[in-house]
Amino acid sequence: MEGSNPAAGPRAVSSKLPAAVPTFWIIKIAATTLGETGGDTLSMTLALGYATSSAIFFLLFAVLVTLQIRARTFHPGLYWATIVATTLVGTTMADFADRSLGIGYAGGVCLLFALVLAVLAAWRIVTGAIAVDDITDARSEAFYWAAILASNTLGTALGDLVSDGLGLGFTGGALFFACVLLALLFVYRFTGMSRSVLFWCAFVMTRPLGATLGDLLTKPVAHGGFNLSRPASSALIAMFIVMCIITLPQRSGRHSN
Repeated sequence: MEGSNPAAGPRAVSSKLPAAVPTFWIIKIAATTLGETGGDTLSMTLALGYATSSAIFFLLFAVLVTLQIRARTFHPGLYWATIVATTLVGTTMADFADRSLGIGYAGGVCLLFALVLAVLAAWRIVTGAIAVDDITDARSEAFYWAAILASNTLGTALGDLVSDGLGLGFTGGALFFACVLLALLFVYRFTGMSRSVLFWCAFVMTRPLGATLGDLLTKPVAHGGFNLSRPASSALIAMFIVMCIITLPQRSGRHSN
């Protein structure tokens, strides 16, 4: 209404989380690829095993997510470091579930899918929403990071199921998940489907895309990979992510309070 006091109306509040624009998804896919190569570096190349590697990466995640939740504004470096930590621990935790627990790829996917649904359901029940563009309080952000950790772990298991369990190979798996993401983009552009549901679907599916790309880089040629060094691949991907954070435009999400 004309003449009304702006201070009395809705106030735009900056989120500490980035807007889900193309830059976000570029860095997200790179971060998931780093999670695969970095996780395998610790668990396989350095032979620490899945359980020990998971414990180390979870400690790293706990430190970073605490700093992220306590931060007052959006810090791209801190945010993406926390995302990378979730992909690292997601890689080793999924491998531990699939292989060390002996439940196989399908069993791991079912278990982790149930975990993702449980986290999202708890988030919705406690806060009343799961909209990622409406997170400015610590409680909602804690649920957000729990959902991200569960989603990245599920994505790792899903990538292994498609590439190894279903026999598509790493190249075939990467193409499969790229097609799924294109289908989600089509649904986003041309339908009214819930944006929150589409976000979490895309978030889960970028993880197996990154996982299969990481395996494609580092697995032996006999297994369909390029047999590149895991540590070297991890370092190059990390440099790419840093360059993206520095050079590509990013902004925090906004909502009305």
